[in-house]
Amino acid sequence: MTDFHYNTRNAKIQGLSVQVGELFADMYRDTSLTGNDAMEALEAYKSLRRLLPRKYDWDSRSRHIGAEAAHKATQAES
Repeated sequence: MTDFHYNTRNAKIQGLSVQVGELFADMYRDTSLTGNDAMEALEAYKSLRRLLPRKYDWDSRSRHIGAEAAHKATQAES
């Protein structure tokens, strides 16, 4: 099962990806950092997301589970 309720490992990965997504957003807005620092955080976020199964295993275009919440974490709030 791919649901977070049944797979605590996936839940932990999801939680970490949200945290790293928020870190990326903070680093991206921080003008004292180089662009490379934020991009490294983005790569860590993407690596975590790839560990999660897709919503529909039969569709290679399907998004990984928890994609909406993780994506929102990467968006800088005004």
